[in-house]
Amino acid sequence: MSDQTKSVLTSDKPHRPVGRAMARGFMCRCPNCGTGSIFKSYLKVVDHCDTCGEELLHQRADDAPPYLTIMLVGHIIIPAMLVVEKMYQPELWVHSVIWLPLTLILSLIFLPLLKGSVVGLQWAVRMHGFDITKKLDNVEVMDAPQLTERPA
Repeated sequence: MSDQTKSVLTSDKPHRPVGRAMARGFMCRCPNCGTGSIFKSYLKVVDHCDTCGEELLHQRADDAPPYLTIMLVGHIIIPAMLVVEKMYQPELWVHSVIWLPLTLILSLIFLPLLKGSVVGLQWAVRMHGFDITKKLDNVEVMDAPQLTERPA
């Protein structure tokens, strides 16, 4: 039996630090090695890391990055808007000129960073196809003990 198969059968999986993986993802880097790029375009995740070869095609970030982006940008813009209104009381068109572009720019900046962080989280906790045990489902284990019926 190979060492990899023994490791999987005994649930002795190598530890993947969640914080480090998310931080690497936030920096748009591979959660495994921290050097390869996680994106091949603005939000398109690469199939595998060019540096370490880690497969990243299993990610399913879906709606989490936009949701987190809305929450983060909202928590930045709304308090800033209220402070400006309370201190200066500008006209409504001034609010529109300031806050609409700033909201758009912050959203476009944070969206890939948060998507990378979500992919890093999924990789660290072995969600979806990031779990090696799923890849070894079709491996036949030759050294496993055979089950026999007990005599009655």
